[in-house]
Amino acid sequence: MNNNSNDSNQSRRRRTDNSHANKNSHQIIKWVISILAVVIIITTFMGYRYYSSSLKPLNPQSNKQIEVNIPIGSTAREVGSILEKKQVVKSGAVFNYYTKKQKLNNFQAGYYVLKPSMTLKQIATKLEKGGAAEPIALNGPRILIKEGENIDQIADSIAKDSKYFTKKDFLKLMKDESFIKQLAKKYPKLLGSAMDAQGVRYRLEGYLFPASYSVSKDTSLKDVVTQMVAKEDAVLQPYYGKIKEKGLTVQQTLSIASLVEMEGSKASDRTKIAGVFLNRIKQGETLGSDVSTRYAVKKSATENLTASDLANPSPYNTRVSTGYMPGPVDNPGENSILSVINADTKDGYLYFFAVTKKTGGHKVGDVLFYKDFDKFNNDVAKYNPEGK
Repeated sequence: MNNNSNDSNQSRRRRTDNSHANKNSHQIIKWVISILAVVIIITTFMGYRYYSSSLKPLNPQSNKQIEVNIPIGSTAREVGSILEKKQVVKSGAVFNYYTKKQKLNNFQAGYYVLKPSMTLKQIATKLEKGGAAEPIALNGPRILIKEGENIDQIADSIAKDSKYFTKKDFLKLMKDESFIKQLAKKYPKLLGSAMDAQGVRYRLEGYLFPASYSVSKDTSLKDVVTQMVAKEDAVLQPYYGKIKEKGLTVQQTLSIASLVEMEGSKASDRTKIAGVFLNRIKQGETLGSDVSTRYAVKKSATENLTASDLANPSPYNTRVSTGYMPGPVDNPGENSILSVINADTKDGYLYFFAVTKKTGGHKVGDVLFYKDFDKFNNDVAKYNPEGK
């Protein structure tokens, strides 16, 4: 009896001990899980706060200007690392993540002036537009070439924005064949077809890339123009192969791009407009662009064209001359150049115009495309009665 009682007591004690052990184990597990949950919550919260703060300017009150050089072929990760080292952004990793998430990663090589007071979006947007080809004089005057400006207009800008150069000196340099041959030797892919062109007004028309360029008292006019041409070459480097695949020369590509620059604003319109021009050349028709006619007769976009202007025999006047112009009629931006490289010719459109009268469901500024000439003329009378 006593033995059985002892065994029973020992059994109960073991069960009690096991119960306590199991209870303690569950409590420990719950405690560990609770701690992990708290750690995860804190880590997530801190990570979110760090990410959110990294999206904001590094120093909103700073007016400091920092020169940043982005090498050709840099990835978003490498760009972020450069910006962090230069103390433009808080975190290069966050910049990399943010720009990929927002699909802001078409960064261009070059020299940029950035500020710690800029947001990531402002910095990324600026990097997509392209920088200077040479180091920037931060405190010196700058020359701004706008997309669609021609050489005569650039000459005016140089005279206005720089105290070191005159319009006369710039236009003289644009006719300096010795200097232009030196540039062609340095940038053969870019300027090879331009050197072969006949009857051009300015051989470098179309090759001065629209951007902001720094100048100083130690900068020569040749240095400035070389920067412009070097920037054009840097922008076109990824596209030389594609241009050749399309059976075009750089001169032809920039000639059409110079028309597209002034004819369309939306990317989707531009590729179709480029397609219209290429389709018309294929059909042996004139391009019929007033942009080229204005260049031929030296009239601005605000001046009306006369009947004699439209009949001017200049090879730049695509109202009367078939095929490509001798060369570009302005200096187009990268988007217009890409519109030619990616021209939409598949629908066979041969005509287009922009709506200037709101009617029939079309908004002012809409660009309409046509294959049929009669339909085109009928709609021009309805939607563009001014004929602009």
